[in-house]
Amino acid sequence: MKPALILFDIDGTLLLSGRAGLRAMTRAFAQVFGITDAFAGEHFAGRTDSYLVSKALQKAGMPDTLEQHERFRETYIPLLAEEIQHPGTGHKGPMPGAKELLEALDEHDHLHLALLTGNYREAAEIKLQHFELWDFFEWGAFSDDSADRNALVPIAKSRAETYDIPVEAIDRVIVIGDTPHDIECARVAGARSIAVATGGYTVQQLREFGADEVLPDLSDTKAVLALLI
Repeated sequence: MKPALILFDIDGTLLLSGRAGLRAMTRAFAQVFGITDAFAGEHFAGRTDSYLVSKALQKAGMPDTLEQHERFRETYIPLLAEEIQHPGTGHKGPMPGAKELLEALDEHDHLHLALLTGNYREAAEIKLQHFELWDFFEWGAFSDDSADRNALVPIAKSRAETYDIPVEAIDRVIVIGDTPHDIECARVAGARSIAVATGGYTVQQLREFGADEVLPDLSDTKAVLALLI
């Protein structure tokens, strides 16, 4: 059994929030900057919250500054906590097999779990807490750390040392996500990627983007474990 650091994406991989994030981000931008539908037409999948806010600010001709981002984030987080309570649109809930897989991984001491997500840390906690998945994760790499998703694997590897993750595990990083951005961030950092077709991309598309492994979803716990152990 080889030790590993397994980095999970959230949206489209572990859960879908019924578009609570989009609704809360839209409301927050309108409240802070007075612009409605700031994210209309924007492709959210695999992007970081910070990246999306930067794009909206630039589109509106506003300064893309740390202060602007902080104003947005402080408004967005409580709105997300509100929106996650609503039924929403589209699928809302854990993805097939997600909780069962996390429970199974929790039994393997040599496999270390963390998050690699485009969400702000507080947003990640709100979403995962709502679906009772937060307790599986002690730490991760978030949009707070970098707007560039490709920077998040190196950040996670560096942070892993502060959580006493063994060197052998840090040397074997596996990213589990549902978009080409998850695949790319793994590849540029020398990590392996397992892509699941539970977001907006098909199995075939994820294969074409170069994922090391592609699964229709996480429902076959044994099959996923076999790729990780």
